Amino acid sequence: MPSIRTLILALALALLAVASAVSVAATKPKRDPPKQLRIGVKHRPKECTQKTKNGDTVYMHYRGTLFSDGSEFDSSYKRGTEFDFTLGAGHVIKGWDQGLLGMCPGEKRKLVIPPELGYGERGAGASIPPGATLVFEVELVRIGGGRSDL
Repeated sequence: MPSIRTLILALALALLAVASAVSVAATKPKRDPPKQLRIGVKHRPKECTQKTKNGDTVYMHYRGTLFSDGSEFDSSYKRGTEFDFTLGAGHVIKGWDQGLLGMCPGEKRKLVIPPELGYGERGAGASIPPGATLVFEVELVRIGGGRSDL
């Protein structure tokens, strides 16, 4: 059985290792925001018989956060209602109109949207500052017919 002194030494070394790791993580430089739209597929259904195209009414769930600090500014999941609009008609930010093309119902994507394809230098209300890079986790629930009522 190890002595008390050995246990204290082992504990002190473990604490030192944890403190060093935290210090390195805290000083690690933040990632620079991307200059162009990034699209990551998080889940793709096994079968896809229909893909989104401009003019489709799409029904989405989403969660929007700021790239800079991860703070959430909007979520259809929290409201419990889908968001629908006509893809490519300019009803939403350009990053959505571009980043949601070719999606299958049930597909989930992560969009990282630079300011030029988001709200630009004007921002949006108190939650989205000017020049913000946005991160959206989006899920295509279904594709409707014709145009949305927007």
